[in-house]
Amino acid sequence: MQSPSTGQITRLLTNWANGDQTALNELMPLVYEELRTLARHYLRKERAGHTLQTTALVNEAYLRLVKHPKIHWQNRVHFFALSATLMRRILVDHARARQRVKRGGNATEVSLDTAVLMSPQRSNELLALDEALKRLAVVDERKSRVVELRAFGGLNNEEIAEILNISPNTVTRDWNMAAAWLRREIGEAR
Repeated sequence: MQSPSTGQITRLLTNWANGDQTALNELMPLVYEELRTLARHYLRKERAGHTLQTTALVNEAYLRLVKHPKIHWQNRVHFFALSATLMRRILVDHARARQRVKRGGNATEVSLDTAVLMSPQRSNELLALDEALKRLAVVDERKSRVVELRAFGGLNNEEIAEILNISPNTVTRDWNMAAAWLRREIGEAR
């Protein structure tokens, strides 16, 4: 099967934003595998035994996307960047829910072997990063977006530059500054 062209995806996104529901029906089969790749990229960073699976993460992101059909899509990269952001938010929401459960809500008894598999360390790391990214966004929104798009979206500097309408060199500088800032913030939080 031949992969869809960037122009074809952009055209379908534009048509969907203009109210053409059949464009969404044509779009999803074209982008589904790439969304699954993105979801696998996210889930690879999660703890072993994570209850969200690749398909569930893609489906949840899809449901959130279709709730907002009037998005003015710039292009294919913009679509995948927003999808990446949605997936990160879904995982953060999932981690928060897990933390609430950990603190007593819906408590169930588990064996010691099961408890070791469900280590909260990954959830805590994701929550700490999310909080630090929120603080960074207050200080510098663009640097926060660069981190989100690169670390969570798996986009390269050229794709990020295109979305944010900046140069790839600026993306590199923003990434370096943001990474140092986040390391300091997360280190101080611990």
